[in-house]
Amino acid sequence: MRLGVKLLLVAVALTAAGVMIGFYVSNLTTLAGSPSYALPVQDASSGHPVVNLQIETVAAVGPELSRNPDWVSYLVRDNGQWKRKTVWDLPAHATVHVTIYNFDGASGLRNPFLARPQGMVGNRILVDGKPTDAIDPNDASHTFAVPALGLILAIPGVPDDAKNPCGYAPCSVAKYDHRTIKFTFHTTTPGHFRWQCFVPCAAGWLDGFGGPMQTIGYMDGFLNVRA
Repeated sequence: MRLGVKLLLVAVALTAAGVMIGFYVSNLTTLAGSPSYALPVQDASSGHPVVNLQIETVAAVGPELSRNPDWVSYLVRDNGQWKRKTVWDLPAHATVHVTIYNFDGASGLRNPFLARPQGMVGNRILVDGKPTDAIDPNDASHTFAVPALGLILAIPGVPDDAKNPCGYAPCSVAKYDHRTIKFTFHTTTPGHFRWQCFVPCAAGWLDGFGGPMQTIGYMDGFLNVRA
């Protein structure tokens, strides 16, 4: 085969591979089963929009919400229902009030640095109504981190001796033992920002970082900050 023909075939193969990779990346959130959720603006009277983000973390997402019922997951409150959506559309230059309900137990942090909240207003959070600027690294269940925004939050877990733990999501705040974490942060200019959990909480996977830990729609997602 002539050299020119070989080079042409290589070029065609590389082009096809590039197209396939581009298609995969551009459709990543859909392929992972996580359509985006646009947070409604609650108030814009000050010139800066205000939104409320309510999410929960669960030890097992359950058969109602996933074909992988035993996977750990984040859920978002969408029109009163808990949905497995981890791609969230937020307005730029907005105030975002976040409430996290955690129904999962502690796994512990491999890096104690993550135990100190950063990137939110005052670098402080409310844990079950009490303000704190750090948690015990051994008590961490998950993290909510947006590295590009400098936002890091460790989420304390439900005690091992909890009397009424939630087995499968969706988990009712009124019915099951949980921890409530609240904080506020501000979005910046428009952008596409990855968020994820850094606690190795995927039981049964190598080092706890496989499966749901690397799949959009479970333990990580995106903040789409829009103008």
